Amino acid sequence: MSDVWPIGTTRNTGGVLTIGGVSLVDIAQAYGTPTYIYDEATLRHSMSSIRDAFASVLPSSRVVYAGKAFLTSALVPMLVEEGLGLDAVSGGELFVGLRAGMPPERLSLHGNNKSIDELRMAIEAGIGKIIVDNFDEIEMLRELCGDLDRPITVLLRLNPGVDVHTHRKISTGVVDSKFGLPIAGGQAERAVQLLATTRGVHLAGYHAHIGSQLFDTDGFTDAIDEMLAFAARMKDDHGVEMEQLSPGGGLGIAYVDTDDPLAVAEWAKAIADAITAGCERHGLPVPIVTVEPGRSISGRAGVALYEVGTRKEIPGVRTYVSVDGGMADNIRPALYEAVYTASLANRDGAGETERVTIAGKYCESGDILIEDISLPTLKRGDLLAVPAAGAYCMAMASNYNMALRPAIVLVGEGHIRVIRRRETLEDLVRLDQ
Repeated sequence: MSDVWPIGTTRNTGGVLTIGGVSLVDIAQAYGTPTYIYDEATLRHSMSSIRDAFASVLPSSRVVYAGKAFLTSALVPMLVEEGLGLDAVSGGELFVGLRAGMPPERLSLHGNNKSIDELRMAIEAGIGKIIVDNFDEIEMLRELCGDLDRPITVLLRLNPGVDVHTHRKISTGVVDSKFGLPIAGGQAERAVQLLATTRGVHLAGYHAHIGSQLFDTDGFTDAIDEMLAFAARMKDDHGVEMEQLSPGGGLGIAYVDTDDPLAVAEWAKAIADAITAGCERHGLPVPIVTVEPGRSISGRAGVALYEVGTRKEIPGVRTYVSVDGGMADNIRPALYEAVYTASLANRDGAGETERVTIAGKYCESGDILIEDISLPTLKRGDLLAVPAAGAYCMAMASNYNMALRPAIVLVGEGHIRVIRRRETLEDLVRLDQ
């Protein structure tokens, strides 16, 4: 199987797709569909590959997994064991990380509209750092941190004004963005001055995130150049030393065979070279560097498994084949025009193929998972597997049309473990009053 599938994905002698030594037919029979399948070997390989790639070029570097991509209590112990931290963007993600055993010092908190309760939660837990996004947040930190015995470490989120080649809804480094404070115009400098004089707060450095699903290094290196020039100016003008630098994450993955993402080692080297050269140019010591991959850790590891239902042939137009999931468990095609591939899972389907559009079951015309794909002729009851579904699918899932969120299973070495049960009808009304 290609690189869009988890490591070791294959077909058994009966033509059935297997992941982690487990038959997808067995998973469907035991747990129903839709079910999201995560391969533990692929998760751990992705974690260790990024960790080792950065350690080889920046020995003091840190890798923190962006929990927004996909987060469960079962994933956190793997992150801990592989030496990674956790990047949270909400009190909920902080809660899951802390409850599941992530050491507080390995946690960071992001967000453009952190509540005072979320900030208080982070401070009381003693997390490693808070990434400050705006002036209102600085005022809340002044209120919360003035009496602390030990200051909380913060980074300032900069908007470097760097545009990148990705979907506009996941481009975050341009000037017109809800994230961070722009370097141009002086807002970021004003924030540095305020943070440097805020009791109970230690400004340790700077962060930027320019976008997601990136396939080249140009945006990263451009952003690093802007950040280091800013850091040098803040040192000269305000005496603020840069101890830490985070160029964010956003490394892309392959969703279809024609995608050509960067190798992790190439990404790490480009960042390391840009930082070391920039620091030398500006007379700065090389800081502790933190990167925040999410999709590139969990994306390839996850596969969505659906059952084929109805088909509708419109002569001269197209053939729709519907599955029992769709935009309630994977909103990305509707939201970002994301493109996926798929494979027949319960048999090899050798022989005749057809061109079809895979539709979801929800009451929206935009509920299309895959438009125009060649597959073996599909029959009602067949199983369809969609790879590269490990990031931003279940994390963004909903109960639209009162759908039940799918089960999630972890597979490896022939074993299956349910890490999130399927929702029930009773769950739909559990919070109703």
